[in-house]
Amino acid sequence: MDLVGPGPAVTGRPQRTDPDRAASTGDQPVSALWLQHLHAPARGVPPLFAGLCDDAAMFPPGNAPAAEAVSAHRGHRTAWYRDLVGPFLATAAHLPAVIEEARALHAAGPFGMAGPPDPVSLVLVVPEGPPALNDALRIATSEPGLELVGVELASGGDGTPAEAARSAAVALESALPDQVGGVIEVRRGYGLGAALDAVADSRFRAKLRTGGTTAQAFPTEEELAGFIVGCVVRGLPFKCTAGLHEAARHTDSATGFEHHGFLNVLTAAHVACQGGDVAEVAAVLAERSARPLADTLRDLNPDAVIRARAAFTAYGTCSIAEPLADLVALGLIVPQG
Repeated sequence: MDLVGPGPAVTGRPQRTDPDRAASTGDQPVSALWLQHLHAPARGVPPLFAGLCDDAAMFPPGNAPAAEAVSAHRGHRTAWYRDLVGPFLATAAHLPAVIEEARALHAAGPFGMAGPPDPVSLVLVVPEGPPALNDALRIATSEPGLELVGVELASGGDGTPAEAARSAAVALESALPDQVGGVIEVRRGYGLGAALDAVADSRFRAKLRTGGTTAQAFPTEEELAGFIVGCVVRGLPFKCTAGLHEAARHTDSATGFEHHGFLNVLTAAHVACQGGDVAEVAAVLAERSARPLADTLRDLNPDAVIRARAAFTAYGTCSIAEPLADLVALGLIVPQG
């Protein structure tokens, strides 16, 4: 049974995901980053979590102002846990304030150093879809204090999910240089399978929204499992965004919303890569205790680590401190002095 609509069934045995296709939002293949970690002295962050957390501090529910978010991001990228942290995410609406802050920091320079800081590695998020892409890119590429390393483009609301995904892929292909990574946010619901086919035919990754400001914004375990298995069987790398605030699945005490856990998603990706079907992956996503998830991930061998992270490449989080604290509490990351 295909739980994601038109397209091949998602319950077949997964293909082996190509780590080099699961490119990071920069110009270095993720396999190169992980293999570098596997053979380098440990610095606190194991390769399983390298670059897992993209910095979405300016997005809800954090909504940090640019002065706070950009400065904090620079701190994250020089801290002992820097290998956990991916690029800085911003929309075109965020960019004027981000550029102002980047210029201020560039002019001041880092304390104790002779030169200005490196440019902020930026992933441009375009939720409005392809019509807004070129104008957003012009703003993002006009500032020397920013280094555009990726674009996340919503597939838009016109046409079928597959047609919208193909339009997004065409727009990215025509606008992005080869060294800039691209991600296509696919629409939820019936027809997702065909949309994943369309993304899999491109050089870009897939993205699913896993939360928001309403209960309906959170996919069920079965829906998210269909997306994960659908990506894995297609050899399609994916990321998630929104709602992954804690390590394990939980009910938010303030809103009553059911949130997925980021360790649930990572473990689910591993299970899918090992041949797990939608039901098995959904069971992993339903786990509400972080300990069994952590125990499973702790025991992964290097090949399983590479395969799981070639599938699930990153997720956007408005807080770096929260997942870091969870990973430290679970013993999956050991703080370094």
